[in-house]
Amino acid sequence: QMPELIERGHLYIAQPPLYKVRRGTSETYLKNEKALGDYLVATGLEDMVLTLHDGSQRAGPDLNDIVSKARAVRTVLEGLPGKYPHFVVEQAAIAGALNPGALAEPEKANEAAAYVARRLDLLSDETERGWTGETSEDGGLRFAREVRGVREEVLIDGPLIASADARRLDSYTTHLQEIYVKAATLRRKDETYMIRSPSQLLEAVMAVGSKGNTIQRYKGLGEMNPGQLWETTLDRDARSLLQVNIRQLDEADDLFVKLMGDVVEPRRDFIRDNALAVANLDV
Repeated sequence: QMPELIERGHLYIAQPPLYKVRRGTSETYLKNEKALGDYLVATGLEDMVLTLHDGSQRAGPDLNDIVSKARAVRTVLEGLPGKYPHFVVEQAAIAGALNPGALAEPEKANEAAAYVARRLDLLSDETERGWTGETSEDGGLRFAREVRGVREEVLIDGPLIASADARRLDSYTTHLQEIYVKAATLRRKDETYMIRSPSQLLEAVMAVGSKGNTIQRYKGLGEMNPGQLWETTLDRDARSLLQVNIRQLDEADDLFVKLMGDVVEPRRDFIRDNALAVANLDV
């Protein structure tokens, strides 16, 4: 209706924060989930030392780099369909068992499956162990255990092994094996954590980073009181604004017609085709 507003650069979108973290008497506003993660990691890593199985220690920038890679691995895992348990895929990645080449020979594939099963047992409580591993008919890996009379099966099938997500995880194999092939120990003052995976490392660091903090998540501007609204969204010296510009005017117009128009089918098709690509709305 008023394209010149955008063409002249007069349209902006307010960027209110999703989180407020209170620590003692200080308050910090954080834009989104990533910013919250950055904050908790930075706080949690203070005075932390990771001791690897070979006795070498990582701290400071080195440990921060390890945590950054752990977050990258977690991002890939969170994008997988729900039928693939993250902790199983993660251990397969550490074992190097997400590489089609490593599974090409039946004998090596069975060895890889058995190795992953042993790693899964190390993660499990004593009463919940008994994982077994074998190859599946489609070139994947199948794992199973029986807990209190109930059989649990997990299939990392051929399509996942051949997927781009598996390739991304496999690209971290050298790093994962260096850090997690055997248990590492994370220490901060008198606190100690046993680490066998990127997920365990992240959980420990963020748990430490969360201590002493009160975290509030906003669902929208309506949840803020007037003072908070001024501090985060209206104050010219502190607010964050996103300028709207249209580089592809025709594409933008087509998208508006599709999503806001009277015809239902194009809108339904768009939602169906793109819904699964939305892995994290906050990001």
